[in-house]
Amino acid sequence: MKVRKAIIVVAVFVLLLAGTVFILREISNSRTFQFFGEVVSRVETDKKVIAITFDDGPTPGFTDEVLEILRRENVKASFFLIGSEIEKHLDEAKKINAAGHEIGNHSFSHTRMIMVSPSFVQSEIKKTDDLIRAAGYNEPTHFRPPYGKKLFALPWYLSSHHRKTITWDVEPESYPNIAKDTRAIVEHVLAKARNGSIVLLHVMNDRERKSMRAVEPIVKGLKERGFQFVTVSELLR
Repeated sequence: MKVRKAIIVVAVFVLLLAGTVFILREISNSRTFQFFGEVVSRVETDKKVIAITFDDGPTPGFTDEVLEILRRENVKASFFLIGSEIEKHLDEAKKINAAGHEIGNHSFSHTRMIMVSPSFVQSEIKKTDDLIRAAGYNEPTHFRPPYGKKLFALPWYLSSHHRKTITWDVEPESYPNIAKDTRAIVEHVLAKARNGSIVLLHVMNDRERKSMRAVEPIVKGLKERGFQFVTVSELLR
């Protein structure tokens, strides 16, 4: 009898532990929920406005290419840059600022922000903020977690400093069968975008240019549907 009870207790403990791990993993991956502060994946609005955002970089060559596309289309975007990449390519970040785009903080090392200390979070954010300032961008900066992951320390830090966590509601590259095809990327964004959406694309290390080639048709297609492009800060206002 004692052995049976011990087995039941252990089994219940294992189930509870597995359930807790599952719940925490789901929360860390959530685009719409966190334990502290505000997370924004899109904005509820009746206006046909949309924000297009780019993660990572800045990267020589790729920066110029996407900036030229946005210039031709007269569109402003939000770039969430990695601090270590700004440090290596400060002139590239300066180009983004000079072109009038918004610059956001995407951490210094692009480390997953789960099970990390508050001091680590502070260092990652502050170092990148300082580099963004060095690039000439002096507006308030929003933060986007690497891989969209956050749990305790990051949301707490951002909330205590009155900063929002910016995620997204449209990301074609999260689907492998879509990410490998430019046309599929375009079609996915055009199908999923709605008023107040935040679109995420990765073009800064797009060696095959599949996402890069999708930028212009995405912009043109959304314009044809009556959308106006704004930065994340403008969308929040």
